Amino acid sequence: MVLAELGQKITQALRKLNQATVIDEKVLNEILTEIASALLGADVNIKYVAKLRDAVKTIVTLQMNNAAVANIRKLIQSTVVQELTNMLQSENKPYEFKKGKPNVVMFVGLQGSGKTTTCTKFAYHYMRKGWRVGLVCADTFRAGAFEQLKMNAAKIKCPFFGHKKETDPVKIAQEGVNFFKEQKFEIIIVDTSGRHKQETALFEEMQQVQAAVNPDTALFVMDSSIGQACYDQALAFNKAIKVGSVIITKLDGHARGGGALSAVSATQSPIIFIGTGEHFDDLESFNASSFIKRLLGLGDIGGLVQTVKEAIPEDKQKKMVENIQKGEFSLRDMRDQFSSVLNMGPLNQVVSMIPGLSSNLIPKGREKESTARIKRFLCMMDSMTDEELDCTKPLVELRILRVARGSGTRPEEVAFLLEEHKKFAKMVAQFGKMNLNSQTDLKNLNRNPKQLMQQMSKAIDPKLLQQMGGMGNLMNMMKEMGNMEGMQDMMSQMMGGAGGPAGAGGMPNLGALASALGGGGGGRGMPPGMPPGMRRGGGGGRRR
Repeated sequence: MVLAELGQKITQALRKLNQATVIDEKVLNEILTEIASALLGADVNIKYVAKLRDAVKTIVTLQMNNAAVANIRKLIQSTVVQELTNMLQSENKPYEFKKGKPNVVMFVGLQGSGKTTTCTKFAYHYMRKGWRVGLVCADTFRAGAFEQLKMNAAKIKCPFFGHKKETDPVKIAQEGVNFFKEQKFEIIIVDTSGRHKQETALFEEMQQVQAAVNPDTALFVMDSSIGQACYDQALAFNKAIKVGSVIITKLDGHARGGGALSAVSATQSPIIFIGTGEHFDDLESFNASSFIKRLLGLGDIGGLVQTVKEAIPEDKQKKMVENIQKGEFSLRDMRDQFSSVLNMGPLNQVVSMIPGLSSNLIPKGREKESTARIKRFLCMMDSMTDEELDCTKPLVELRILRVARGSGTRPEEVAFLLEEHKKFAKMVAQFGKMNLNSQTDLKNLNRNPKQLMQQMSKAIDPKLLQQMGGMGNLMNMMKEMGNMEGMQDMMSQMMGGAGGPAGAGGMPNLGALASALGGGGGGRGMPPGMPPGMRRGGGGGRRR
């Protein structure tokens, strides 16, 4: 996760609360000193560090004499989390895109900030959500800008507008926006030249482009690697044109990212996305509270529930709940589960929402391999007949050979998929023994998550969890989550309780996620002769 080292240092400081028998002013000062040191090391502006320290100390000191030790520990942690969140929040709200009408977005930023790549990521993000998106190249200053954006647009299959020989960015921007408006496009992205605050002529050009296209919002792309130097640049851009929102790039590998995060205050604009890699799906929606909780390893239950709800159609959620209650799990169910895991977004983001799993379940660098594993599984299942997917006809040797040929995989890989399915089917059959056959039963268990965890642990064979590796870790985590704040809401969403059936496929999704990430324990149990790509979780195969 981004800024992982900062998160680890703050977490280590907060852990000292559990070691202290008495929490007095001395212990509080020691913890705050460590947190301040970690923030300064991440290049956060000293003014914000001092403000955070004073705020936490004031709030905690006022209540320290009137609370039990356990409550003081919780108070200090929650206050630190809240003050860190406040540091990244803006009172202003980002522009909300409106379906069925043109929304013009103008991208601005320094040279080398990753603006053109971010335009493509932004377009790809909304295209996957079903929006009609067009890209306009109004960068006539940088050599190769036209070719780069045109090539990126082709890779994500996004319509593109630009003139290679035209030198007037105002004319290109105006023509491009008018063209896409005539074609009824919903989001029109205008990529402009990168510029520095001292380049007066380029700043005037930027203002002319803004006047010509009259954008609904302007997005400032901020390079996190320049740290606190972002502040002056952000201030200059905001004075020249009103910045609506901020996207921070290159947060995946720079310790100075804290400087960029705190520098957003110069624009008084909200951060809406952060760039966490070079690929087009390495763009993460930003929520200050979620970001801080995940940074500190606290997970984001609310974000996870929302992601699950968006990933799974409601009709499939209801069907999945019915099947789980009956103890049934077909290959078609497994295919739906793997598809929904892909729809949830980059796996490292999903895993970071689960408390305690961000560093335990998915090793750094394995995210792409895990995605490739899921896609390879889906290729195999797409080559099966309806009878095979519904498990009404078993896959004998000849059928396995046919599926392997049709999906471009090896028979051993298909056999491994079938073994994975057997494990999940056996686990779901155990869920069926819990007799959660009525809405009343589900509601009662939702009110007492610890009872649900106990029921689950009794129903599932420990030997099965041991075989499934990653799933065993997941179930241990679920037991620990029984005491977590907001657990009732999560279980209600996942098991179809008082909140209705929304998110009901959540539990199997987490199981599918564990299988995809660990492959039954990081590759343990792979059949002999398995190709190296599959053994690592990667592989080729046809795209769906």
